[in-house]
Amino acid sequence: MNRVRGRRFDEEPKLNMKKVIATIVAFIVLIMVIVSIKNLFTGEKKVANVMSFQTTYFTMYDNGKYGVIDNTGKEVIKPTYDEMIIIPNPVKDIFICTYETDYSAETYNTKVLNASGKEILTNYSKVQVIENKDANKIWYEDNILIYEKDGLYGLIDFAGKKITEAEYTNIYALEGIAKSIVIEKDGKKGIVNSSLGQVVLECKYSDISIVSETADDGYIVNLNGKYGIISASGKTVLEPQYKEIKHVTGNNMYAVVDDAGNKIIDSNLNVIIDNGFEDVKSIDGENIIIKNGDKFGVINKSNEAKIPVEYEDLKYSYDNYYIAKKNGLYGIISLDNVVCTDFSYTSLDFIKSINIYTAERSDYTTDVLNKNLEVKLSGVIISELNLEKDYMRIRKDNDYKYYNFNFEEKNNIDILKSNTLFLVKKDGKYGYVNNNSELIVDYKYDDAKEQNDFGYCAVKKDGVWGVLNYDGTVVLEPSINLDDNLYVEFIGKWHLYNDADFSIYIK
Repeated sequence: MNRVRGRRFDEEPKLNMKKVIATIVAFIVLIMVIVSIKNLFTGEKKVANVMSFQTTYFTMYDNGKYGVIDNTGKEVIKPTYDEMIIIPNPVKDIFICTYETDYSAETYNTKVLNASGKEILTNYSKVQVIENKDANKIWYEDNILIYEKDGLYGLIDFAGKKITEAEYTNIYALEGIAKSIVIEKDGKKGIVNSSLGQVVLECKYSDISIVSETADDGYIVNLNGKYGIISASGKTVLEPQYKEIKHVTGNNMYAVVDDAGNKIIDSNLNVIIDNGFEDVKSIDGENIIIKNGDKFGVINKSNEAKIPVEYEDLKYSYDNYYIAKKNGLYGIISLDNVVCTDFSYTSLDFIKSINIYTAERSDYTTDVLNKNLEVKLSGVIISELNLEKDYMRIRKDNDYKYYNFNFEEKNNIDILKSNTLFLVKKDGKYGYVNNNSELIVDYKYDDAKEQNDFGYCAVKKDGVWGVLNYDGTVVLEPSINLDDNLYVEFIGKWHLYNDADFSIYIK
């Protein structure tokens, strides 16, 4: 419906639009001149970029209770819960809250809240996360949940879609392996692939494990005391007929044990090698690391010796190179058993995705070698190795430097392209510049961290820590002693609790 303006408005003379526009432009120009003059005299510097973030959620702890904050430090769920709130996927507002816990009776209830504090997934009882862990930390399956009905368990996705009925006596993660969920029924085990959202192995096996380091190479299953291999999609690779199957594979070959002893076979059951070794560590192309007694060597698929069985350890790196251990120290040898890097390191690893070796020395510093076995960095401490952003941050003689994986030295402005502030040091004090190298935060802090992924900069002065925002303004004056913390990290005024297993923020 059109609003009636009235006769007085209808009879108003029309404006001269050219004059109006000219006046507005002149006014804007005048404001810009005034601002420019002000900046000239005040020396004000601008942060070049404004950071934008995907909303992310964290468990927080305050006054003996648990709640949830987001990446701005805002309270999303007030701290009212006695048990830690679990957030299975930090970018999804799925918060598992446990309440009415009775430890003596081993009973509890759960509810699921979203970012508005509204209870969701109410059609399901006792919804809980699937916890997993590896050598470094505890983590959660990030797309699937367990629910309970009549004392049995089933699976749903985050939207509440039912993946399985509640018909299992136990559900848990295959340890260290993402997306592989073990289901148990009538004393037998199966597998749900949570990426596919379906059961790929029915519950008929007494045991299930992975063939190699990931589920991509399939599962070793135990059926009636015999072992076989099932692919990640549920297809039979090797029928369950073996006494044992080793956790190695490569080049369509598998290490198995039958009544005749150890064998290397292919998926067509052709016997490749059936003698000359007690155990197999890895299959790398045409070559196989074997173990006899407590020593390692290499044979090829024709059972020809390539590296004598005389090393305390062997690990394949790439091409024809192997990391070897001798007399308690590590070096690099070729497939021809030629020493390429002296046995002088206490540990040595090859990072395949970036083609570099990290070699730790007895003084706990590290040498970094390229794929040509040239030492490119010597006697350094690697403080960060960021595979996503393609850089390493190293410390040597109390100074930090950045390198890309071609070993080209870079400054932090070149490397941390999404940041708005960049750490600088002068006369033993730390400050921050913008991406035009203009000083934003003066050199006044005794220690400081680079801006984190959410725009916050941890700064230390007189022995205590505080935090700055992405534009250099103070969020929290230095006031918190974090000397005992393994990591110094802030989200707003909240700092990371000193627990390597859980990401919990406290004030």
